[in-house]
Amino acid sequence: MIKKYIALDIGGTMIKYGIIDEDGKILEKKETPTEAEKGGPHILSKVVDICKAYIKDEKISGIGISTAGMVDAKSGQIVYANSCIPDYTGINYKTYFETLFNIPCEVENDVNCAGICENYVGASKGTHSSLCITVGTGIGGCIILENKVVNGFSNSGCEIGYMNMLSSTFQELASTTALIKNTAKALELDDLDGKIIFDKAQKGDTVCIEQIDKLCDYLGYGIANICYVVNPEMVVLGGGIMEQREYLYPKIKKSLEKYLIPPIYENTKIDFAKCKNEAGMLGAYYNFLARQS
Repeated sequence: MIKKYIALDIGGTMIKYGIIDEDGKILEKKETPTEAEKGGPHILSKVVDICKAYIKDEKISGIGISTAGMVDAKSGQIVYANSCIPDYTGINYKTYFETLFNIPCEVENDVNCAGICENYVGASKGTHSSLCITVGTGIGGCIILENKVVNGFSNSGCEIGYMNMLSSTFQELASTTALIKNTAKALELDDLDGKIIFDKAQKGDTVCIEQIDKLCDYLGYGIANICYVVNPEMVVLGGGIMEQREYLYPKIKKSLEKYLIPPIYENTKIDFAKCKNEAGMLGAYYNFLARQS
């Protein structure tokens, strides 16, 4: 009988969930609003209901969870979540679910799950070490060394968005939020998003081109600093903004060449995330397998 697993990707906006079989094939995928503003206990209740529905109808071998917030992957507890999800800190999915359902459960941070997914079936598959970066509302990072996530001593390894940089932080300079904020200010416009900015840039808007160039320079600067410490074989770039691969790739490469010494630049591969919207669920599944092995 083929083993089946519940996989959940709990983000600030949506919960993506479904069933994955032992071959890593997604058999079913759905989503529902997170309603993060209602707090951690409400999210826990929603996730319990999702799992109950599956366990009622299926023979489930395990539950894998990818979630926003800092996670103690060993205990399964959310050790820190910001005000976007009130009362989320302290929630322990692993203990709660294993007690409630008598089924093994593993939990990991969402960016780490994205990195795990890329390492198993995506851009960094087969590499010795990789740095996965997601650029969106903020900037998240994951370091994988010989197929294992580097969580750090207190579960805050690779929290690169908070990295101090040029009298600011990495995410305050190089996130999609920063791009939209700075471009809106320069153009004196309110209704902007990343797609509009890139559309304008590709039509020759000099302000948008300049702001994207600044973003790429900051990205290169920050990534270079991480590479000097970690020396990964590959850097994988993810997040919605990286859908603009053809436009961004040469600019980011140019910035990295500017900030990295040749021996590191020439030996560091750069690629874009392959798993896209399924990265959280698949990463939760592969993290479950790794931690249960």
